[in-house]
Amino acid sequence: MNLNKLYILQYTVSNTNTKTIHPIYWIPTTWFAMGLPFVALSGASSIMYKNLGISDTQIAFWTSIIMLPWTLKPLWGPFLEMYKTKKFFVFITQIFTGVLFGLVGLTLQLDHFFSFSIAVLTIIAISGATHDTAADGVYLNELNAKLQAKYVGWQGAFYNIAKVFSGGALVYLAGQLEEELGIRNAWMIVMFVYGIIMLILGVYNMRVLPSKQRAANTSSLKGGFVTLRDVIITFFQKKNIVYSLCFIVLYRFAEGQAIKIIPLFFKASRAEGGLELSTSQIGLLYGVFGSIAFVLGSIVAGHYVSNKGLTRKTLMILCAAFNLPFAAYAFLAIGMPTSLLTIGAAVVTEYFGYGFGFVGLILFMMQQIAPGPYKMAHYAFGSGLMNLGFMIPSMVSGLLSDYLGYKEFFIWVLIATIPAFVVTWLVPLRKVDEDETVEATQ
Repeated sequence: MNLNKLYILQYTVSNTNTKTIHPIYWIPTTWFAMGLPFVALSGASSIMYKNLGISDTQIAFWTSIIMLPWTLKPLWGPFLEMYKTKKFFVFITQIFTGVLFGLVGLTLQLDHFFSFSIAVLTIIAISGATHDTAADGVYLNELNAKLQAKYVGWQGAFYNIAKVFSGGALVYLAGQLEEELGIRNAWMIVMFVYGIIMLILGVYNMRVLPSKQRAANTSSLKGGFVTLRDVIITFFQKKNIVYSLCFIVLYRFAEGQAIKIIPLFFKASRAEGGLELSTSQIGLLYGVFGSIAFVLGSIVAGHYVSNKGLTRKTLMILCAAFNLPFAAYAFLAIGMPTSLLTIGAAVVTEYFGYGFGFVGLILFMMQQIAPGPYKMAHYAFGSGLMNLGFMIPSMVSGLLSDYLGYKEFFIWVLIATIPAFVVTWLVPLRKVDEDETVEATQ
């Protein structure tokens, strides 16, 4: 392929001289940048603080508190409409987050490193949540309905690749460096690596992210609150919004209960009804086999829904793929196999179904909840409520597991999938007009 053809493949110039860039050039990097700081804060930071001698109580409390911006992000989403473009907020937060990771590394050399590093990580969380809101806005505004369906699987795939890279490769690197350089120096270098990666992604996405959106005129703060009020009112005025909210909350009702208990079930002794796996075995199952299955499931689902569209039938199939594989854990709890291959097959089955079925929820929010004058803000509201629907059953899952025991608990999880099938069958689906979103190159 000559250079002229390559140029034409990558860029086409519209009548307004704005670049139309193929989604494959920016979706993987953007969603990798979305997953990396989230997993760094929710997972890798806990290991770092544990190795630095911080108590479990402090680690659990503070590493949970700093994740709050991802739930509260709908509150400042409307203010992003007041200045510049969504593309601007995507790459500028990536660069800003990269600088902040460098600062986290430097704080580890201070006497009161915990307080200072937690403060900087909190700012990273705000930056990351802002990035996620803006990135969703770019996706919704730049792609039509068919392309949204086609590439939604790539979102989950590269978000999960970031999860594996952060929780696997970088944590492993930290462990190796700890033996040679000491704990503080090791994690300082790892934080620098996080920062360098985010800086590179920011500079890259500055060039390749599409933006057919005109830069917003600066408005007053009062105008921003008026916009926020309008966003909230119009969100709850959407047709069939009650049914839609029931769908996004109950779709993950079973998952919210199972997800916290599965690793505990794997780790618990056989006398307690668990599988008594080692930490390394659990890491292998999740970090390698589970992640590969999740990525494949996400990509396959993206192609499936792009061809079939979001219909009642496809949504039911996605719901079944998401919820029915939890039967694999009921099988493990009842059969108590000792073969790691058998246990791994169950994990692969569930993770492939998870990756495949989760696409249904994301696409529903994009095409059924987000459309309208506030796509980005309304999608953020939907994802925030979805997370709330996940958190509530997660909070009570431990009590149920302790009361029922692992075998009965995972049987209950299967029963808990019923509401998801009911709301999936009953939720009204509006007809999606592929031309209602901005066209993108195919």
